[in-house]
Amino acid sequence: MLGEQVGESQDQIRRYIRLTELIIPILDMVDDGKIAIRPAVELSYLPKKQQTALLDTMQLEDCTPSHAQAIKMRKFSEEGRLNEDVILSILSEEKGNQKEQFRMPKERISKYFSPGTPAKQMEDTIVKALELYRKRERSKDRER
Repeated sequence: MLGEQVGESQDQIRRYIRLTELIIPILDMVDDGKIAIRPAVELSYLPKKQQTALLDTMQLEDCTPSHAQAIKMRKFSEEGRLNEDVILSILSEEKGNQKEQFRMPKERISKYFSPGTPAKQMEDTIVKALELYRKRERSKDRER
């Protein structure tokens, strides 16, 4: 009924209630938008002592966990294997949205492709061309 009154789903209301299991400093990070709700819900299943260790590590490393990292921490906690070292290790993993990207203006390469060629096809073609180029350069080096 509450969900209907405030325009939220039942699942979202359950998530909000679950957040009450967080220690106050982590809950404040959720309120400030530093941690998204779904990872915070996963973290709420950690015992208070582990949440405190996580908070210390987040502050020292100046980072917050992704949803996938929070799920991993919850799983380790449930298995009795979550400690400060494991928390640091998980938080140190590269997040999917943090992988370094290489970008090139489309104008620089569009003359080599038919109009309307999908970006993925362009990328595949460029990678294949670079592989062939590398092969050719290696064979030149061997001939010298």
